[in-house]
Amino acid sequence: MNRTAHIVIVGCLIRNEAGELLLIRHHRRGWEIPQGHVDEGEDVIMAVHREVHEETGLTVKLGPLASVWSKVSSPPALILNFLATPSGGELTPSPETPELGWFNETEALQMVEHPANRDRLLLLLEYGGDTSFHAYMTRPYRIL
Repeated sequence: MNRTAHIVIVGCLIRNEAGELLLIRHHRRGWEIPQGHVDEGEDVIMAVHREVHEETGLTVKLGPLASVWSKVSSPPALILNFLATPSGGELTPSPETPELGWFNETEALQMVEHPANRDRLLLLLEYGGDTSFHAYMTRPYRIL
């Protein structure tokens, strides 16, 4: 049996006390929630905290695993999306994320243009207490 290794990615929808969402602007994908690769041998929870801090300067209180996405086209990936609230730090741009800020839901949905990131955001905003599971392909993008 031929086994393909999947890239593991963690994402985090961070909502402040005013209900605003934290978005970052990535150089290639545009506006999105903080997200990034889990390093080899790294715990996924530690990866969420590391990615959020690297991309935003914030620390977070991690909430539930809200959604799991399987990207079945090449390169295959497993994307784990969590909910969180800020717990410390100061909003700070990085070389990877030159712009970031807090936005209401309407603004955030208008800003996130990458179709996979937009669909992930939509489902995170609809989170009702249970982890949702989804799969998609690219070229062309479509949810399975």
